[in-house]
Amino acid sequence: MKKLIFSIMLIAAGVVSLTASTPAYLDESRPVDDRIEDILSRLTTREKVAMLHAQSKFSSAGVPRLGIPSFWTTDGPHGIRPEVLWDEWEQAGWTNDSCVAFPALTCLAASWNPEIALLYGTSIGEEARYRGKDILLGPGVNIYRTPLNGRNFEYMGEDPYLASIMVVPYIKGVQSNGVAACVKHYALNNHEVNRHTTNAIVDDRTLYEIYLPAFKAAVMDGGAWSIMGSYNLYKDQHACHNKFLLNDILKGEWGFDGVVVSDWGGTHDTPEAIANGLDMEFGSWTNGLSNGKSNAYDNYYLADPYLDLIGEGKVGTKELDDKVRRILRLAFRTTLDRNRPHGSLCSPEHIAAARRIGEEGIVLLKNTRGVLPIDPERVGKVVVVGENAVKMMTVGGGSSSLKVKYELSPLDGIRNRLAGKADVVYVRGYVGDPSGEYNGVVTGQNLKDDRSAEELIAEAVREASDADCVIFIGGLNKSAHQDCEDSDREGLELPYGQDDVIRALAKANPNLVVINISGNAVAMPWAGDVAAILQGWYLGTEAGNSIAAVLTGDVNPSGKLPMTFPAKLDDVAVHKLGLYPGTPRGDGSKTVDCNYDEGIFVGYRWAEKNDIKPLFPFGHGLSYTDFKYGKAKVDKSTLTHEGKVTVTVPVTNVGAREGSEVVQLYIADIKSSVPRPLKELKGFRKVRLAPSETAEVSFEITPEALSYFDADTHSWVCEPGAFEALVGSSSADIRGKVRFSYDDSVASR
Repeated sequence: MKKLIFSIMLIAAGVVSLTASTPAYLDESRPVDDRIEDILSRLTTREKVAMLHAQSKFSSAGVPRLGIPSFWTTDGPHGIRPEVLWDEWEQAGWTNDSCVAFPALTCLAASWNPEIALLYGTSIGEEARYRGKDILLGPGVNIYRTPLNGRNFEYMGEDPYLASIMVVPYIKGVQSNGVAACVKHYALNNHEVNRHTTNAIVDDRTLYEIYLPAFKAAVMDGGAWSIMGSYNLYKDQHACHNKFLLNDILKGEWGFDGVVVSDWGGTHDTPEAIANGLDMEFGSWTNGLSNGKSNAYDNYYLADPYLDLIGEGKVGTKELDDKVRRILRLAFRTTLDRNRPHGSLCSPEHIAAARRIGEEGIVLLKNTRGVLPIDPERVGKVVVVGENAVKMMTVGGGSSSLKVKYELSPLDGIRNRLAGKADVVYVRGYVGDPSGEYNGVVTGQNLKDDRSAEELIAEAVREASDADCVIFIGGLNKSAHQDCEDSDREGLELPYGQDDVIRALAKANPNLVVINISGNAVAMPWAGDVAAILQGWYLGTEAGNSIAAVLTGDVNPSGKLPMTFPAKLDDVAVHKLGLYPGTPRGDGSKTVDCNYDEGIFVGYRWAEKNDIKPLFPFGHGLSYTDFKYGKAKVDKSTLTHEGKVTVTVPVTNVGAREGSEVVQLYIADIKSSVPRPLKELKGFRKVRLAPSETAEVSFEITPEALSYFDADTHSWVCEPGAFEALVGSSSADIRGKVRFSYDDSVASR
């Protein structure tokens, strides 16, 4: 065996050449599928089964006898998780496993910029590769169905088209490093309460139009090499071994040739896991040591229990060979690719990327009286208030918690930018969660403050009363029941009495800027009383620099909301209809049925259908300059079955600053035989314009953009008739409309 492994190493290094006696799978001139079949023929049944399940917390076995390495996974999707012990969640105690924290995926989605998504994926892929990881557990693309979902900050918003466009370059960037993106959580993982026992009851049209498009794009356009199943059930089968989601749709309809990975602890049954599409099982017994045998991982559902069923003749090996083929294909894409790059960790380029992503994703929600940007030459005293101005946000929140090389706080970013220009005073304002620890990573911050809420507010008001500008930095954090895995928020309002602080500050000083740090929408009952509002997200390593750059105008904000901010929780479909978080069956089981009775009307689709004015609409985001839209035009009046029409609109920067505008295209079906949203996002372009510069922004529209999913025929249908293309700056700010028709009887030219 040692001789064979040594030979493999020599051949891979180009030291020796192939001979007639060399195994076929080492011959790089052969097609990969042939090499896979050669390996498959050499494996024992036990070796095959060993490849299907974990051998440690984050790795699965290779085949040392044939020189096939183990696979090493890592949590993402915002940075590379620190090393943990082989069998436990606690830290391994390494001193070289810090990383760059990139902004949360809500921030990436808010950039509305596929180029930034490619930069993100490439950068995090380089960090994963340098750390020796083969599978990055991300990105996440579950749809934002309720603002209470604790894990929304890891996803890309409420619109399936936006998420579909943004996920593809992220995947390509990661995989350009020879690291597999593992897109999650497939599918219908839309809240964290009862996440292991919720059975999603959703009709096919809603499934295909809202909850599957981003996963489909990840597979068919992004070429994702792996997919992670979710914890919940669908049609009474757990999603990690679900016939309908995995066999019928993912591997059947979409032709997915990669590996389906279970979420940690998401596997529940050996026969279902064998038959229903799961390929690699992780985390089924989380300490890896108990349940009897010397190697507890052999007790996993796709381990000895599988071997026993084969030995007893109760199952064959057809499914086993399919799983191993997929795993071997993944190996040739990752661990067996000797040409993949080496990657890099905590590089200046990655730090710059983190800062740029944050700058592009920050959303200016409100700006009155020209309070922003702050002119460093004209302010004498700036007061910064709020725990989130200093609290580290890279630690906590669940599996995306990180150990970073550094995290620059918003306060330090502001102080650095205004150094020598203004006196920056910090006061606490409120006490939220003074702790800072997750799985052994400790922030080292001591945020304890025993003063009463009244004392803290009085101090803030006293300092704010004579300030040139007051900046309140609050919002949520990554503690339980906020933006955090395995728990949901308990309400839409801000925690820790922050509303009282903001109201008091607004009375004390009219030049109040509120920066909301969160991955979710929050209620803002004080929105009319403050001068400016920024949505800051979780911005990672370079948070302080990104925020300071936007505050001072070094960067002109260009982010747009990837989700609707409702004025109140009852304005959200699942809460208005009483669908969240589901209903226990009451039959002695732990299953909770969650009906998706709102159907396709999620986010802005629901608000517009019911004439609900949101606090801030989907796609909203202001700039320090102004953009004027000209008249939208269409190049032809009729769209044919195989044709396209092009909608063009001129956009001019009529302000005094260079800036970027996200031009959004929505499609409305004027008359349909089925209920449809008033309009749906079907295109967007981010254009950067100098003052007085004009860009002609064009969108190509094909029948796909006009179609709905017909559950009866299980097909996409585009009905003949009139449609309208709406071009604007947000879903609620439409600047131009143009009509055209679809006629499937007209021959394409």
